[in-house]
Amino acid sequence: MRGLTIGRPPGEARRSVQAASTAVAVFVALGVSLSGCGAGGTGARDEGPAHADAVGGAAAVSSSSPTASPSRGPDRVDAVRLVKDDPEVSAEVKRELKPCVGDQYAVDVSYGQLTGGSAEDVLVNVLTCGDAVGVGTYVYREEGDAYQNVFKAEEPPVYAEIDRGDLVVTKQVYEKDDPVSGPSSDNVITYRWAAGRFTEEYRTHNDYSNAVGAAPTEVPEPEPDS
Repeated sequence: MRGLTIGRPPGEARRSVQAASTAVAVFVALGVSLSGCGAGGTGARDEGPAHADAVGGAAAVSSSSPTASPSRGPDRVDAVRLVKDDPEVSAEVKRELKPCVGDQYAVDVSYGQLTGGSAEDVLVNVLTCGDAVGVGTYVYREEGDAYQNVFKAEEPPVYAEIDRGDLVVTKQVYEKDDPVSGPSSDNVITYRWAAGRFTEEYRTHNDYSNAVGAAPTEVPEPEPDS
């Protein structure tokens, strides 16, 4: 259910969010995913999602100006611990953050430059185990020996990714009777870091076609001439 793909045209590119989510749900059921039973994202990334093992701590949000120096390579973090220890994360999301298969969590982690800091930022997507619906998206900025929560979105279904230095958040929209695998549309929002915070740059709304997979309409055969 990963979403998510700002700045790309509607159509099949927008369908990638939905397709990736369905694929991950299958991985969860089979328990064969090596990086957790979470779904994979779509679109361009500075670095793809990866479940990391190193420990990182959560701290209060802070604002600091981006630096001009190149960012160093990411230190892998324990994303599960990062989210669980973060007071900015809601109790509802923390309840969803539980092992799906064995000790595998439905968490996607991406590393990339978002805030202009000296180290790459950490993007965490938390998903449900059963159907891989995104329930929370968070961006952590390294400050000293701790990570600061500088962005959160907790209106499911939601999924985010890093696209050429921008934070791209996709929120799928379901109409009544839509299956989990078939939302009717989505809103894609691009955020950019400025003056110590993320600000919305632009958004797009994409309506999905309901013609795919629809049963063909039967055309009655003409009656023979008498």
